Amino acid sequence: MAKRLLLFTISEVDRRMVVNSPSDSSVVIDGQTLTIDEIAEVARNGRSVVLSEDSSLRDSMKASVELRNDLIDQGVPLYGITTGFGDSVNRQISPEKASELQDNLIRFLGVGTGDLLPRDAGRAVTLVRANNLVRGHSAIRIEVVERLLELLNQDIVPAIPEEGSVGASGDLAPLSYIAAVLTGKRKVYYEGELQDTKEVMEDTGIDPIDLEPKEGLALVNGTAYMTGIAALTAADARRLALCADVCTALATEVLNGISSPFHPFLHDVAKPHDGQIRSARNIRWLLKESDLAQPYDQVVEQAGTIEDEEFRELSVSIQDKYSLRCAPHFIGTLWDALEWAEQWLETEINSSNDNPLFDVESEQVFSGGNFAGGHMALAMDSLRTAVASIGDLLDRQLELIVDEKFNHGLTPNLIPDLPEGHSDKGLNHGFKGMQLACSSITAEALNMCMPSTAFSRSTESHNQDKVSMGATAARHTRDVVELVEKVSSIHLLALCQAADLRGAKQLGNTTAIYETIREEVPPLEGDREMDKDIQSVQTLLRNNQLLEDLESKSHDNSLTERGRHSD
Repeated sequence: MAKRLLLFTISEVDRRMVVNSPSDSSVVIDGQTLTIDEIAEVARNGRSVVLSEDSSLRDSMKASVELRNDLIDQGVPLYGITTGFGDSVNRQISPEKASELQDNLIRFLGVGTGDLLPRDAGRAVTLVRANNLVRGHSAIRIEVVERLLELLNQDIVPAIPEEGSVGASGDLAPLSYIAAVLTGKRKVYYEGELQDTKEVMEDTGIDPIDLEPKEGLALVNGTAYMTGIAALTAADARRLALCADVCTALATEVLNGISSPFHPFLHDVAKPHDGQIRSARNIRWLLKESDLAQPYDQVVEQAGTIEDEEFRELSVSIQDKYSLRCAPHFIGTLWDALEWAEQWLETEINSSNDNPLFDVESEQVFSGGNFAGGHMALAMDSLRTAVASIGDLLDRQLELIVDEKFNHGLTPNLIPDLPEGHSDKGLNHGFKGMQLACSSITAEALNMCMPSTAFSRSTESHNQDKVSMGATAARHTRDVVELVEKVSSIHLLALCQAADLRGAKQLGNTTAIYETIREEVPPLEGDREMDKDIQSVQTLLRNNQLLEDLESKSHDNSLTERGRHSD
């Protein structure tokens, strides 16, 4: 069963998070069922999107607009519609100025700074915002949402500066760039270039939209920016969890390590955390058929027994270092963190999170705080810590492999094993530079683990006196994931070099990973620049070619049940 159980894990990563080919079917936006995998497909593979034809959904959207208009006509103060924004809520304007107020909102929020959000993230944010707005609570017209989907389908992506959101009252500044694009302003990515929105709309025949009362506020006042980034980040983090299991199995093999710390008794029976069980099960399957990893009883047999002596030093160690035998306990925390973080994410993705919200059944307007990104902030802070811990784990495994004091007979720094008298003897330093780089990258990732949620700031005249910092948390987590991808890539290169030195034909089910990397990167036969090697492996990992190849070579993808199983 272990083989099939791991294969489910790999296929789950593909199904939920990493998609390599666009589907022929469109993603249907209904405000209720959008998933993280669909966001990844749309954002990274250009899968088309359509608004649901469900008449009840469309009726609710129309009813919320009608309720909005009725209340405006009655002259009652409506926050952000006939009043000022935030602390300016006590200043009411006439109904005739309500549309102009929305234009001004978008103008004064055009304060984004920093690098522009990557295209895939910009697509994810646009998709999430469209999905938030179709639930019939936001008093926004159907055609405005359909225009967002048209932009996605024509791959016209709002250029969004990354900095400027405190995560409540939503992601105001970043989302203003989406709203501005709908009105024909600011910049977009189109056909691989950054272009003026107005010119692109003229070229593609898309008309700018004149926003009605509340529609500008509905577009900017929500959590779509942090949530779109978080969705793609979770996708990449899930892939890293599986990669860490692969690295641990390979490290166990090339160090002639002990396989028994991954035995089901320790995890399924003695300490049954779901993620820990899952990680150990994956590693067990990867070690199947390995001639390098050793079971505990074999190591004990090598150690022999104490006879008449009162003391002796063992010739072998009957326990491996923590970074090997405790690996499921650390990788398992990432698997488990992903489980609950993804649940929170999909709730947020399918929520109404602007303000005010309209209840068409009771014909009431509710001012609340659904724009607050507390759940997203905490999920990203926690996920970031779990991912950085994996980077630290892999960095510690790398130290064991390159250091001749700990690598059980491998060469120092994994240099080529040259015969005595060879002219290059003593010249090579192998993976010394790689380990230095890995240590630096790991330290940078760990340095970014201070929780963003701890930095709530009172802003906007003390109206926004408690904020989530969810956008910052999401961006920092994305950055840590990218750093740990580089750590993983360096470690995988070292593991393949160690496998060559040890004898790659003795590998178990990790052979598929080794072969995929060797198709792209040759063994180190003498010192060379390896920066491009790191990039090549990171590309394999990010595009899921590395893990997909493992699955394709296993010839078994039948398990679809989740839960605890024994081998």
